[in-house]
Amino acid sequence: MTNSSAAKPPVTITRREDRVAIVTIDRPERRNALNLEVKGLIAGAIETLAADDSVQVIVLTGAGGCFVAGTDIAEMVAMTPQTHVAQRTGHVFDVLRHCPKILIAAVEGYALGGGCELALCCDMIVAGEDAAFGQPEIRVGIMPGAGGSQRLIRAIGKYRAMKLMLTGEAVKAPEALAMGMITEVVAKGGALDRALALARTVTTMPPLAVRAVKEVVGLGQDVPLETALALERKAFVMLFDSADQTEGMTAFLEKRKPVYQGR
Repeated sequence: MTNSSAAKPPVTITRREDRVAIVTIDRPERRNALNLEVKGLIAGAIETLAADDSVQVIVLTGAGGCFVAGTDIAEMVAMTPQTHVAQRTGHVFDVLRHCPKILIAAVEGYALGGGCELALCCDMIVAGEDAAFGQPEIRVGIMPGAGGSQRLIRAIGKYRAMKLMLTGEAVKAPEALAMGMITEVVAKGGALDRALALARTVTTMPPLAVRAVKEVVGLGQDVPLETALALERKAFVMLFDSADQTEGMTAFLEKRKPVYQGR
């Protein structure tokens, strides 16, 4: 395993030998709160890894027992609508949304505000049992502005989402799991290890099928059911033109481990 940099900036990339990369947010003095620098570094890291053919899965996590406690209020307090547009304050969330690689959030401690929105951009969320999720923006005079309101209602439904956004309350990981907000709950301190285990499992799957699942789920959740079913069927049928489909089914019949090539 090698680290991309000997220095310790607030965002680091760790490339592993198993086609998995870890993006770590490390700003302990602010509980990993998102400021413009950190958001820019996360976006850059994701774009770099998205273009790296040796990486199939990206795990996003926070150092120091905290994921992201929110967006840095000290930086936001003087912002204007023009500032948000000029500085592209939501760009990192667009980068995550369009990332073709599988994204897994490994969450310990707080995932609030922008931190919750960051996690909700991922394909799976693994949380330590003491992790807390919420959108408390209303308590400082604003509302979720990086997809939180829209992704949250799609994950847990209107009424639960409205309660979280209108009260600013946070929910612990077990309740978030029961709501359908996250993927798994593990013992405190175990989120990263479990996220990496899931990532390794995904890397053993045929890359074309993995990509197709992500694309169809992402597109299908925002269109009418008939359109979504058509997207699914088209992707399903097209996979029968891949070497990986032949290899996967042949290996199953021959009772051996498949060797996928991503074509």
